Amino acid sequence: MLSQLPTFTDPNILVGTKTADDAAVYQLTEELAIVQTVDYITPVVDDPYACGAVAAANSLSDVYAMGARPIFALNVVGFPAGKLPLRVLTAILQGGADKVREAGASVVGGHSIDDPEPKYGLVVTGLVHPQKVVTNAAAQVGDDLVLTKPLGLGIITTGIKGEQASPKTIDEAVHVMTTLNNTAADAMIEVGVNACTDVTGFGLLGHLHEMTSGSGVGARISLSAVPVLPEAWTLVKKGICPGGTKRNREALAGKVTWAPEITDEGQLILCDAQTSGGLLIAVPKPKSAKLIERLQAAKTLAAARIGEIVADTGQIEVIP
Repeated sequence: MLSQLPTFTDPNILVGTKTADDAAVYQLTEELAIVQTVDYITPVVDDPYACGAVAAANSLSDVYAMGARPIFALNVVGFPAGKLPLRVLTAILQGGADKVREAGASVVGGHSIDDPEPKYGLVVTGLVHPQKVVTNAAAQVGDDLVLTKPLGLGIITTGIKGEQASPKTIDEAVHVMTTLNNTAADAMIEVGVNACTDVTGFGLLGHLHEMTSGSGVGARISLSAVPVLPEAWTLVKKGICPGGTKRNREALAGKVTWAPEITDEGQLILCDAQTSGGLLIAVPKPKSAKLIERLQAAKTLAAARIGEIVADTGQIEVIP
């Protein structure tokens, strides 16, 4: 579908639609480029304030994945006027505003529509030096792959909707989803990496496939090295799994080689549709230990070497 839309050739577009990157980048001067993204979601938890904070962190993540610093945001709101009290919307917007403030940016306006189902997110604008943009399309053979948050959020939020997730796991998932990727991005920028993407709706393997396709490389992932929220395993073994996760796995058919030991549940975990997941970073192997050290010092939720970039085989290989 997207291939049928017009293309734009403005030379100042540094990152546009040619690759499936996280945000657009437009150069203003030799030393300054703007980064812009838009993202909004339906509620994934019951608490309105937490919903706003999760959605804002999720939107801001695209800017961090590009190695940029967010400076301001606009609210994007869908709300069922007359069906839910306005205090619910106020709490959602407050959660978003507090998260944007935590990021050192400002909310300066927005737009709302009457919508049967609540939706909330942000248009985020950031700044970056044109020569320091981090894309998802420059991974190199031999790079280590490092992940900064655990997986399992889609499965857990589906469990929350079905009242199957424990209170402890709900709190843990909200904490993961509302944690900004700013410190992980700072560590990435300090060390110097080849490529990055944030792990959201397409799952770990879906976003890794975007990286390998854009970079002309392959990848190998070790399931045992991937951090996962513990109850996600329990829930997926009970058959609790979002439709988006299943569609992610279907979309990757023929693009992923699964070792025989990888169970159906393991496949779903690696394809699980995340909300406000971590950064997936391709870092040159000589810098890998330093990056993990910086991430650990910054107390990111994970700092796991989960695999490596290999020569292009047209496949992502998953091993135990």
